[in-house]
Amino acid sequence: MNKQRRKAIADIMAQIDDLHSQIEGLRDEEQEAYDNLPEGLQEGEKGDSMLEAIDNLDSALGSLEEAIDYLNTASE
Repeated sequence: MNKQRRKAIADIMAQIDDLHSQIEGLRDEEQEAYDNLPEGLQEGEKGDSMLEAIDNLDSALGSLEEAIDYLNTASE
């Protein structure tokens, strides 16, 4: 791979890293909001919905981490 394509991959990885940070912040905010709910709401539909969102955000983070790993390997 030439220098120009490696640079393009590095730029994409930086964008993914920024997205990762933003999603991580949202996940942390949702987790904090869930943690601050009264127990009755945590166990209800609202709490279930929030936990599902947290799980989905965690999955998205994992996918971004996997994408970065693939890009690292591609640029070697």
